[in-house]
Amino acid sequence: MAGETITFDDFLKVDVRVGRVLSAEPFPEARKPAYKLRIDFGPEIGERRSSAQITEHYTPETLVGRQVAAVVNFPPKQIGPFKSECLVLGFTDAEGKVVLLGPDQDVPLGGRMH
Repeated sequence: MAGETITFDDFLKVDVRVGRVLSAEPFPEARKPAYKLRIDFGPEIGERRSSAQITEHYTPETLVGRQVAAVVNFPPKQIGPFKSECLVLGFTDAEGKVVLLGPDQDVPLGGRMH
C-alpha cells in the first residue's frame, strides 16, 4: 500500500543528499545492533554523524568509502551517548534487514536527490 499523497512542495522539503562514509565503527551502546558513521557531504554541508542499523549486510570495512543517500535536514537525534545528525536511507530485504540506498555511479558529494 502506498503512503499518503503529497505535493511536489512537500517532497522538496525533504533534503536528501549523497555523502561518502569516512568512518564506521560499532555502536555497542545502541539497543539494536548499529554502527556509528561519519559521512562527508561536501563543502556546502560538511561532515555529519549517523547511527545506522545496517550490521547484517555491512562491516565497517565495506562501508568506508561507499556513497550513501541520507536526509540531512532532520533535527539531530540523541541515541544514547551519540548524537545522530542525518538519516541514512535504505530498504528492507525479504528478511527485514536494511540494504543501503546510494548511487550506482560515483557522483559529487552533497548532490541533492531529484
